[in-house]
Formats: sequence, C-alpha cells, structure tokens
Amino acid sequence: MKALLPLFISLALSSCRQPVDDTAAIKHLLEKESATWRAGDVPGHAACWHIQPYSRILVSTGDGQALDIPPAAMLTSSSSMGQGGAAVNTNYKLHVAGTTAWVSHDEESTAKDGKKTYSYELRLLEKIDDQWKLVGQSIHIRKR
Repeated sequence: MKALLPLFISLALSSCRQPVDDTAAIKHLLEKESATWRAGDVPGHAACWHIQPYSRILVSTGDGQALDIPPAAMLTSSSSMGQGGAAVNTNYKLHVAGTTAWVSHDEESTAKDGKKTYSYELRLLEKIDDQWKLVGQSIHIRKR
C-alpha cells in the first residue's frame, strides 16, 4: 500500500491541476479573441474559433435590437473589426466539463476615440485537438 501512495498523490494532484490549466487556457483564449478582433487580426481571430453546424452568435444591442450574426463572420474581416481600442474582461464565471465549457464575463470595451461600451457575454467553447476554441457566443450590450 505504501508503494501506491506516491501514485495516488500524483493522480490527485494532476486531477486538481487540470481544471486550473483549462481555466487559464480559456481565459487566455478569450483575451486573445478580444484583442485580435480590435486589432483587425483576421487570421489571429479566426484561430480562436471552430465553427460547428450548431454554432450561433447572438447580440443584443443597446437600442434593443437582436442580431443573429452568421458564425462564418468570425473567420473573415468585418466592418466592425479592426477599429482599435482595447477590452477588459472581468467577473469570469466558468464551467468546464471535459472537452466543453461555458464562460460568462463582463466586458468593458474602449474605442480608439475613448468611447466605452459595456456588455455581458456568454461564451461556449470546445476543446479540439487539445486546444480550446470558441463555438458560440451571446453578447448583451448594457448601459453602465
């Protein structure tokens, strides 16, 4: 039994480490996705996504419209992409279950001209070839 103790400890530590590693990787991906969108980095932004037949991107605008964005738009240049500025994501809430995850967070975007936009975001992810990728999202613009 003593000989198995190091194995049990190793297994326990690796199982504890996995969600932390996944959580860090997911947060890194979401930060990259935000940055590449604002920078107009089409290949970098596309690399954050893996469009599936069930992918969906829904956006509620500040004036009450609901937009159903074609997921393929995440892989190509868009008129709203590349405007510059920055985004800060906070209040992450994550659920990781094997190769799927959902994340909610708040985002504060600052345009090049200093105008700020605030949103609540829900992101859907899958681990594909050992890399986390976005497969869907819902964004809700809000007033501060």
